Amino acid sequence: MAVIFLFVDGVGAGARDPAVNPLARGDWLLSRFADGSGTALPAGGRARLADATLGVAGRPQSATGQAALLTGENAPAALGRHLVGFPNAPLRELIDRRSLFRTLAAAGRRAEFANAYPVAYLRALGIPCEGEPEFGFPRRRPRPSATTVAFRAGGGRFRTWADARAGRGLTPDITGDRAAAHGLELPRRSPEAAAELLLRLAEGADLALFEFFESDEAGHERSMERAAEVLGRLDRFLRALVAGLPRGGSLVVTSDHGNVEDLSVRNHTRNRVPVLGFGPAAARVDEVADLTRLAPVLLDLAGAPPAA
Repeated sequence: MAVIFLFVDGVGAGARDPAVNPLARGDWLLSRFADGSGTALPAGGRARLADATLGVAGRPQSATGQAALLTGENAPAALGRHLVGFPNAPLRELIDRRSLFRTLAAAGRRAEFANAYPVAYLRALGIPCEGEPEFGFPRRRPRPSATTVAFRAGGGRFRTWADARAGRGLTPDITGDRAAAHGLELPRRSPEAAAELLLRLAEGADLALFEFFESDEAGHERSMERAAEVLGRLDRFLRALVAGLPRGGSLVVTSDHGNVEDLSVRNHTRNRVPVLGFGPAAARVDEVADLTRLAPVLLDLAGAPPAA
């Protein structure tokens, strides 16, 4: 295993003010603050803060922020704006062409995407997979996320709910509780058991990605209680990953924009985002001054040259 990339949506470095910032209410590894302070990291981990605005006016958004992380390109500058939600056609073309997963595949490296998706979602996007669709989309076809476009560009196999049931994939909430609340038959795991599964899935891979988005949802809800539960669950998962990281393996954690660190507003923030590195990645976090600097570091850690 070379590197695990844990992408956490909507976490920035705000003020150390527990009245508005749930990250100031817990001693969590992602509790990083605008003044550069934060929770001490175990196992020789290091942290820095990275710019998410990329020189473009307005609040950073998911589509362009994630595109920058996954390609190394200044996606908002290329579009002339920050793009919310899902990538549009020009952004999808950029992600497909410059995806770090495409670069990994061209270099003969192996990548894994640990998130498990419904067959219905993958089929609606035209992504081949085995199994019968669990439901349909009668009104509107789903749109692909930036991570979906980027991983597809590398030709990797997407995991389905069948993989999650067989212990070969993770539900996006880590534990499976969200699916159970909607009556879906998916396995339920503790954050520690989920971390053990991710470490196993990453064995033999050069890069393994896991995406977590409930932190961004909690920020938009402006719920301190929901944010504390989400961040606490994520922290247990993250600490178990650090504790189980094998010798020579790297773990990199970062986000695409700020949000949950300031519940006084419902929108994203312009705050810098934390970048955490463990294992060999710890010595590389200082290189990640902004979102475009992450992909080259991940590629180098995974043993692949940057795209031409």
